[in-house]
Amino acid sequence: MSELINNSKYRKDKLKELILKLHEGESADEVRKELIESLKNIPYGEVVEVEQELIQEGLPESEVLKLCDIHGSVLEGNVDLSGAKDIPEGHPVDVFKKENIELKKVAEKAKGLLQALSQVGKDEYEKYIFALQGFFNELMDVDKHYQRKEYLVFPYLEKNEITGPPKVMWGKHDEIREQLKGCIEILKTPELTAEDLEESLELIFYPAIQGLVDMVQKEEEILFPMAMDLLTVEDWWNIDKQTLEFGFTLYDPQIEWKPEGMSEDVGETTVSGDGNIQLPSGSFTAKEIMAILNTIPADMTFVDKDDKVKYFTQGKERIFARSRSIINRDVRLCHPPGSTHIVEKIVEDFKSGKASHAPFWIQMKGKFVKIEYFALRDENGEYLGTLEYSQDLTENRALEGEQRILSYGESKEK
Repeated sequence: MSELINNSKYRKDKLKELILKLHEGESADEVRKELIESLKNIPYGEVVEVEQELIQEGLPESEVLKLCDIHGSVLEGNVDLSGAKDIPEGHPVDVFKKENIELKKVAEKAKGLLQALSQVGKDEYEKYIFALQGFFNELMDVDKHYQRKEYLVFPYLEKNEITGPPKVMWGKHDEIREQLKGCIEILKTPELTAEDLEESLELIFYPAIQGLVDMVQKEEEILFPMAMDLLTVEDWWNIDKQTLEFGFTLYDPQIEWKPEGMSEDVGETTVSGDGNIQLPSGSFTAKEIMAILNTIPADMTFVDKDDKVKYFTQGKERIFARSRSIINRDVRLCHPPGSTHIVEKIVEDFKSGKASHAPFWIQMKGKFVKIEYFALRDENGEYLGTLEYSQDLTENRALEGEQRILSYGESKEK
């Protein structure tokens, strides 16, 4: 055991010595050569410990940030990952890594396109710029990836007394974000010439791409293995539950991670303290969802599993009149006696599972109105209630040909 401890101390002291040589201006190639000759490789956990110790010993975080890329390139391929834990499919780290695969693909395409600048003819230049804008817009999506690290992963590292490296990495995030924003602004410049673009390649475009790719290496060789060691299953579960508040980057996970012993389902609807409603595919406030529902050009009424009217939309132009006096009223009492038997039949068949959709259409006061009833069920097929969805399709039925040119519809508001 003492031999292992001594070896660890030797490796860390040597790595610290090499990083300080970089700090003093020694060539990265020379330092890398010495690293390979003296250490061959170094466990990922010791890299973090050395960085933390250097900060604690007085090396400014700003200086560590400047050295970050250099010592990252020196360490590339020389970090020992043999002790890293396996990552379950769908786990937050698995998602991070899958996002990295997609980011590297886009980065490679963007770099390849930039390198082909000299071959682009004048008649192809505008299309070329549009393609670059698309790639850099996609790369800017890395912001969500970084925010999940910053606000979900880093706090747990700090609880484990790993404070310096997250600060340094956050600083690199900000640097990469600013570089990518700069690239996007340049590409949006009116009358951007090929000559102007070429002058910017080494200044900002290539550094932005390289910074992003280097960050992938730092994550996968150091951050993620270390985080897997330090964070508990419960920590990762809490991270997983909050992930949707930030969103995913160029990748949509198809498999949910469900660790044993954790009772709450991933994707369960939650309401935060500030009133934000979190759903599996996104979130919004009550004010936002009310605006969405009332903007949809249809009447919607929700009847719960006990046949009580619980909600209706309040759009500007309703087809059927509704007042709040119907709330909590039995749905059978909300229809004319002559149609009650139809309502009962629909509800009965929806509850039994015999049917899930009942469409009707009628002519009413010169309008063609479609009325549909949908059974609402949870992921297990359990009946939750019925949605009545009514639309005035008069204008839609009159549409012909195509409309591909932007043309705002006439406002019906007075």
